[in-house]
Amino acid sequence: MTQATTRAAADALTPAAVEAVESRIREYVRCTPVISIDRAEFGLPAGPLTLKLEFLQHSGSFKVRGAFANLLLRDVPAAGVTAASGGNHGAAVAYAAGVLGVPAKIFVPEVSSPAKTSRIRSYGADLVIEGATYSDALAVSQKWVSESGAMPVHAFNQPETVLGAGSVGLELRRQAPDVDTVLAAVGGGGLLSGIATACDGEI
Repeated sequence: MTQATTRAAADALTPAAVEAVESRIREYVRCTPVISIDRAEFGLPAGPLTLKLEFLQHSGSFKVRGAFANLLLRDVPAAGVTAASGGNHGAAVAYAAGVLGVPAKIFVPEVSSPAKTSRIRSYGADLVIEGATYSDALAVSQKWVSESGAMPVHAFNQPETVLGAGSVGLELRRQAPDVDTVLAAVGGGGLLSGIATACDGEI
């Protein structure tokens, strides 16, 4: 991305944009439940802890939110979509593509778990296992994009991916309005960026 493109993408990341995307993808994703437990169960000072059970989402993770956001908000070419993934993002893009009737080609490295590659195949995507690392799979997927014209769906470095992930934060605010601190895992940063955008400094 150029600096100008990066700035434009950052400008697009607003709470209002998260709300608009959440409205667009709502019919395709689950509003996952939350449960409340005592922090003492984890050896912490007593007090409420709210967990959002996003593992109950379609394809098994929050990633499907960003996948649907990309496929619904961007112009998908006849060649379909492609993604590089360690597993979860690939499964999410494969699932979303299957639901929307879009061709999908997913690239994963050789270290991806059989359970994840099996899930990707079960959603009807064309699966390519190549390379030792995620970076290797990404490079092969980029070559495929240049050859085929397929639309790449990045696992985290794409405004639509971030905004889709932000719907997790939006739901959590509605389901647990008294929450004052949110903890989110960080891999590429898409989930954390989306939640931070949805909460906009209020939490």
